[in-house]
Amino acid sequence: MKVAFFSETGDNKKYPRNFPNSRTEVAWCLALDAPMCSLHARPKEQFDLGIVIIPKENPKVSLDYIRGCCDKVAVMQEGPHWYFQDYEIDKQFHYYNCLMEADWVYCHNESDVNYYRGLGCKDVRVMRSLMIPYNLVSRSEWGDATMIGGNFVSWYSGFDSYIVAREIGDPIWAPSMGRKQPQEDAIEDIKYMSYMNWREWITALSQFNIGVHLMRTHAAGTFAMNCGFHGIPCIGYKGLDTQEILHPLTTVEVGDVEKAVELGKRLKESEDFYDLCSDTIRKRFNSSYTEKAWRANWEKQWK
Repeated sequence: MKVAFFSETGDNKKYPRNFPNSRTEVAWCLALDAPMCSLHARPKEQFDLGIVIIPKENPKVSLDYIRGCCDKVAVMQEGPHWYFQDYEIDKQFHYYNCLMEADWVYCHNESDVNYYRGLGCKDVRVMRSLMIPYNLVSRSEWGDATMIGGNFVSWYSGFDSYIVAREIGDPIWAPSMGRKQPQEDAIEDIKYMSYMNWREWITALSQFNIGVHLMRTHAAGTFAMNCGFHGIPCIGYKGLDTQEILHPLTTVEVGDVEKAVELGKRLKESEDFYDLCSDTIRKRFNSSYTEKAWRANWEKQWK
């Protein structure tokens, strides 16, 4: 099957496997040998399937235009399933109409499926997140430090993660994301990494021994997946496939910070529990989140 992705960053070209910013949508393209195409300048080739990633900030795309070069057109979830409800009213209905016009909808998590079905989508399929760590090595040595997965805004629930990390007692680090607030640098017990590309991030993450990402905004779940590649236990909320599949022993109900604190202390104090978590993560990553496993899961939808 000949597949193309369409997004606001597309330029009708394929990515090299060593692309420095190989986030999930890039990894999908690599796994399917698919180009990332423009939403407004159709490629000359014809494709069996076009997968449209509707931009968060400008959702008014035309699926009819994409059908000019694709036999089938699917819409891929971008962000949490409720994100479109913050659009202006006309854009909310335009987004909804795109979902209805699509041949099917891809979503991030099993927990998203019933939402889209409830909206009226007849065919909803899960497209798992993916990372392709080309020439990157999973951790073999690391220090006693905790990485929290986001900044201090409701989108990431950074304060929840900070409270848990503080109770673990090791040095706390955090990435610098687009929603980072200026005053975060004044928090004395958090060290912030500089902005970096994806490959730099994966390498930097390898030096940590615990991840905490109590993010209530359920989307691609890449932090839990990135930790999984390194065998790093990640404490996180239910609702993300990457969290629940890779980190079953450190997943808590949304809002259960008390349980998250308990798990953090246990990871710190019990070597046996830590090793059990890490071994479980590595086995599950190999069975569910390698490129080979992703391809096998992708092929199931055509049988």
